[in-house]
Amino acid sequence: MRDENLFLQRSAGYSLAVKRQEGKAPWIIFLGGFRSDMEGTKAQYLSTWCAQRGQSFLRFDYSGHGQSGGIFEQGSISQWTQDALDVIDAFTPGSCILVGSSMGGWIMLRVALALGYHVKGLLGIAAAPDFTRDLIATELTSEQRESLNRDGRIIVSSEYDPDGYVLTQSFIENGETCCLLDAPVTIHAPVRLLQGREDNEVPWRTALRLSDSLESTDVRVQLLKDGDHRLSSPEQLSLIGDTLAELIETASRVCL
Repeated sequence: MRDENLFLQRSAGYSLAVKRQEGKAPWIIFLGGFRSDMEGTKAQYLSTWCAQRGQSFLRFDYSGHGQSGGIFEQGSISQWTQDALDVIDAFTPGSCILVGSSMGGWIMLRVALALGYHVKGLLGIAAAPDFTRDLIATELTSEQRESLNRDGRIIVSSEYDPDGYVLTQSFIENGETCCLLDAPVTIHAPVRLLQGREDNEVPWRTALRLSDSLESTDVRVQLLKDGDHRLSSPEQLSLIGDTLAELIETASRVCL
């Protein structure tokens, strides 16, 4: 199985880059993280993993990310969710399992809520729902807050992005409208959450809070004592594959 390289034209004038491997159902759909792309370690691992098993697989770049068009600074959780929904609608007929990494874990939940019964399972890898409020906004200094309010944008950096990126006030405000964990999350499909205890970006307690918020009764959280935010070591990638295999098997039994 080889990737089929595709582009989805958006009405806003840019296109979304997509890689698609057709195989057996359900489709495995990878949703990447903030400022990540579909050529990352986990996305490529899952591409190979699915190809070896004849499993349908789809990955893509949000607008302003990777090979897709659009401007990153104009993006938002709402827009990137819509990117995901449009790509799924265009290229993945039938049922699917969503795999969301970091911010992709937030997008994963929003997509699952929109697609309903078409989603047969979810796998969150250091999932970061509500991170604009619970992580970014709480870590801003008073000077950064003043600059953001005054100028509408600031430059911020992190351990995983030392060169920094533009953070806009509109991105924070949109994120507030997309937060999910203040109320029950009405997802009933099986959910698996992998989370590193040594994650310096997403606190491990986020996984427990998400587990408590989900209405599904089939939710498992696995904490990796030495795991960081990336969860990309060979052993951790193997765990992702094993967890996905179990989730596919669980989904197949549920669908019988």
